[in-house]
Amino acid sequence: MQPIRIVLCDDHRIVIDGLQRLLAEVPDIECVGTAQNGVEALFLLDHVQTDVLLTDLDMPEMDGAELVGRIQAREDRPKVIVLSMHEEPAMVERLMKSGADGYLVKSAGKDEVLLAIRNVHAGRKHFSSDLLASLMEERGKVQENSTLLAGLSEREVEVLAALAEGLGNKEIGERLFISPRTVDTHRTNLMKKLDIHNLAGLVRVAIKSGLVK
Repeated sequence: MQPIRIVLCDDHRIVIDGLQRLLAEVPDIECVGTAQNGVEALFLLDHVQTDVLLTDLDMPEMDGAELVGRIQAREDRPKVIVLSMHEEPAMVERLMKSGADGYLVKSAGKDEVLLAIRNVHAGRKHFSSDLLASLMEERGKVQENSTLLAGLSEREVEVLAALAEGLGNKEIGERLFISPRTVDTHRTNLMKKLDIHNLAGLVRVAIKSGLVK
């Protein structure tokens, strides 16, 4: 079988050298090129047959996020693994939607790096277990938040958000082009629907639902 052809992209030479030494010991994976930013990586992909691109996220000229997006338009698109220090679920989610096939943090060990390369080459996604756990937790919170507001009308959600900002009935009425009495009616309905009996409780729901920070 032909070895998996991989290109490494990172603006730190020590990272590139370390990965090259790691891959040199593996018979089924071959490093066919290195780049220090997204521009160099795209040039390499034009000239070297590549199965997997392993790229850093934070780089000059063209970072990993833009590189992932640019690669999606290629007919001969390689699989892409992002190797980064960032562990924020929102960042990982964005890169997944942009087309990344895998995501590893730079604390990953040799076995996980090799497993990720083999998995994405075989057509499977690979994200480290810690990152997957964080993503599942984040998605669970989003689901919980949307459930909290599920029974509210669009206008009630707008009033709830404004109340959480500390606005009074008159100010909310002016913002939403409704009368203060209508605002008061919406506030009463919100308390009934959410089974909450004071303004502080409404504010807590608004914050938990992500309506305000």
